[in-house]
Amino acid sequence: MPEATYHLRRGEIETYFDRTAATAWARLTSDAPVSGIRARVRAGRDAMRATILSYLPDDLTGARLLDAGCGTGALSLEAAARGADVVAVDLSPTLIDLARSRAATTPAASRIEFRAGDMLDASLGSFDFVVAMDSLIHYQRADVVTSLARIAPRVRHSIIFTFAPGTPLLVTARMIGRLFPRSDRSPAIEPQPEAKLRRAIRQTPALAGLTPARTNRISRSFYISQALELSR
Repeated sequence: MPEATYHLRRGEIETYFDRTAATAWARLTSDAPVSGIRARVRAGRDAMRATILSYLPDDLTGARLLDAGCGTGALSLEAAARGADVVAVDLSPTLIDLARSRAATTPAASRIEFRAGDMLDASLGSFDFVVAMDSLIHYQRADVVTSLARIAPRVRHSIIFTFAPGTPLLVTARMIGRLFPRSDRSPAIEPQPEAKLRRAIRQTPALAGLTPARTNRISRSFYISQALELSR
């Protein structure tokens, strides 16, 4: 992975979610009323989270799961409620603090370790399952594949991640986003044509033991994301 490219984008993502958009993100991921596009984005995220959870066993007792880019922790809580021991990591300390606060009164939270940091940190250990919901969508294809390759040796069963499919609507939305002042922009989403992403995965030796399996695309207005399961 070109370290300069990866670290530059990682820094942009951390700044955006930890400072620029922290309040808006807290509201979007809460039960507070929202309207218009935000309501559809919330519905899309809820549908994607349900999709990812459907790819995991109903009973996760004894399993160790990494929620890579956990945000405010909704998926982590649901996995822990199934019995998983969860490491929930996010670049944003602000979102981690919010996730920890929201989980405080939930019994399943005792099985969640919340950590601010990089999801690729090898010190996080090994896992039965890794989920990465919308946490790789801001990276270029080479960085996405290399990130998966760095995680793969520490995964026993599957990696479930999402990518931004290269649809005309998503490409147009990305172009519109460039019209906003730089200080107001979220980090750019990098659309990935599915065939090219799958080819890059096949051609990466470190991912040879993982086979693309289930996939599902969720499209709700400007929320367009596709889940892909890599299974041993």
